[in-house]
Amino acid sequence: MTQAAQVYISIGSNIDREHHVLAALDALADRFGELDISSVYESEAVGFDGSPFYNLVVGVKTELTVAGLTQFFKQLETSHGRRRNAPKFSARTLDLDILLYDDRVGRVDSVELPRAEILSNAFVLLPLAEIAPDRVHPVAQQTYRQLWQAYDRDQKLWPIPFCWRGRTISPL
Repeated sequence: MTQAAQVYISIGSNIDREHHVLAALDALADRFGELDISSVYESEAVGFDGSPFYNLVVGVKTELTVAGLTQFFKQLETSHGRRRNAPKFSARTLDLDILLYDDRVGRVDSVELPRAEILSNAFVLLPLAEIAPDRVHPVAQQTYRQLWQAYDRDQKLWPIPFCWRGRTISPL
């Protein structure tokens, strides 16, 4: 029997943000059951001039492989209007990325793990540090709390009030 992997997923949207984040949470809960959900943060677009994003990180346990997760995420993104031919840095309805798959390091099923943007983007590191503060980054060998405390880039983000299925994700 395969042991379930602990996976952390980033979710982002800057088109009809609330709708797409809610839809992503619903789909993830339907597929994986209980979710460990960070606060929802609004952040400026990084890498292009665009509307602010909603970002959060979700932890799940799954027996899916990295390839299986990637396929599920691409189908979910496409079903919510994600255009595959759009430039890398552009507005998007829904963006889901595998940040961590257990403590795997390296290229797995064409996905680089852990995802590099954990260390470079506040909108990934802060929510990850919120739900997995004592987990150790498998390459940097520091906890996500330590990495966030040492983060010194100028990226602005702020928590926003957010509810899902009657549960307060981010306080009002």
